[in-house]
Amino acid sequence: MKYIDLRSDTVTEPVPEMLSAMVNAEVGDDVYEDDPTVNRLQEIAAGMLGKEDSLFVPSGTFGNQLAILTHTHRGDEIIIPADNHIILYEAGAYAVIAAAGLRTISSGNGKVDIKELKRSFRSHDIHYPSTGLVCMENAHSNGKTVPLANMEEVYRVSSERGVPVHLDGARVFNAAASLGIDAREITRYCDSVMVCLSKGLCSPIGSVLAGTKEFILAARKNRKLMGGGMRQAGYLAAPGIISLETMTKRLDEDHKIARYLASRLENTGYFKIDRECLDINMVFCRAEPGPGDQEKLLGHLLERKIKINPAHEGQFRFVTHYWTGRKEIDCFIEALESFYRAD
Repeated sequence: MKYIDLRSDTVTEPVPEMLSAMVNAEVGDDVYEDDPTVNRLQEIAAGMLGKEDSLFVPSGTFGNQLAILTHTHRGDEIIIPADNHIILYEAGAYAVIAAAGLRTISSGNGKVDIKELKRSFRSHDIHYPSTGLVCMENAHSNGKTVPLANMEEVYRVSSERGVPVHLDGARVFNAAASLGIDAREITRYCDSVMVCLSKGLCSPIGSVLAGTKEFILAARKNRKLMGGGMRQAGYLAAPGIISLETMTKRLDEDHKIARYLASRLENTGYFKIDRECLDINMVFCRAEPGPGDQEKLLGHLLERKIKINPAHEGQFRFVTHYWTGRKEIDCFIEALESFYRAD
């Protein structure tokens, strides 16, 4: 890449193998379900996620909102941890698309308090909305992996009440790599799961929503309703196959580079690392005594072809991915040190 880009793992560009696969993809019309490359991607995804079927969708937000629309009825309430991506970063789409409300519960880095969860289910009272769905996130967008035992307990409690569980699994393969297990060990504790192919897996676009055959059949119609019925989508699905079959197997490398970055940042003496949120490919840290002049810092780095996001509430987030190795991290640290020494 021309720039060292630590803003997110969404910035990954396709590897040459993906570009070749796109050019040579066998395609059809996916609305008619006759695009062989899309069908192959969906088959692979369903198998890797331990579900009966899956559906190719344009984005992670699209996949999450499609799941909500398919699981719920208008006016239903969704139980969800207050710091999950669906609440914070999806533009309130649940209210617009599915006409659903939220009942938020507290979250310990994505981990749910089971007692609070139990209290949050609505009883059958005409004054209350119906509880239509429980949403979880793993890996969490704060860099934490939710323990499998907590996922299992949430699923058990929800299933006993007849309420489905949807997993925002945008980085579920990162979570699996962090826990040292197969992704199916996580996704067995949800009724549907969305996986993003362009977050750290190098696909240029696309996500997958997986669940039962009945659920995906309904989701397919809702995808059309939402404007996501694509035609020769095999050109986009082709890199997704490589993402699943190849890129998921190397995510632990990104996690190791994140830990290397954390150590290098710590050794500068300018940063305090949040070691509680270092499970996957993200590093959260604070500059001490403060982040300094944000515009000057970002400008200083950009001059050296390095991109980062500004600190949010005093905290930086740096994300490693396929295109960031030790060499890139060392360049970044050198640029940071030169800024803070001169400041």
